Amino acid sequence: MTMAPTTTELDLRTVEQFLYREARYADEHRYEDWEALWTPDALYWVPANDDDADRMTQMSIIHDNRNRIATRIRQYRTGRRHSQVPASRLRRVVSNVEILGTVPDTGDTEVGANFVLVESRERGNRLWAGRTTYRLRVVDGELALSYKKVALVDNARAIATLSFLI
Repeated sequence: MTMAPTTTELDLRTVEQFLYREARYADEHRYEDWEALWTPDALYWVPANDDDADRMTQMSIIHDNRNRIATRIRQYRTGRRHSQVPASRLRRVVSNVEILGTVPDTGDTEVGANFVLVESRERGNRLWAGRTTYRLRVVDGELALSYKKVALVDNARAIATLSFLI
């Protein structure tokens, strides 16, 4: 009988495989699969103007709790999200994955990684890059995502429409 890993036992390869799968689901618009990776208490945050801004008092590009993540997915599924008709072709590279430690109040494993994302649209290609901080939790023997913060390299400048999952 194989025991499910606890957050303190996560190895880098297991974490990398989870992050690569999460990125692929977003790139391929596999929204149901992507949404299923999140915990009920999840937070998805893309800060504006400052990587360390107070998300409760400062503007954010995205600041979604679990309910809002589900709403965003429902909106994509309607086909009426005009900024995504046709859907962007996306491909990202996730690199420099590091296990940063354990979050004291939740026991989640905090992970950092860099990414570069190419978005292809009729108007041309756009390059997005940044650093992502994840918090991962083992739920029912599987890794789940409880927190994702995407610090875009150029978040202090005007950002073109960000109408897809970053």
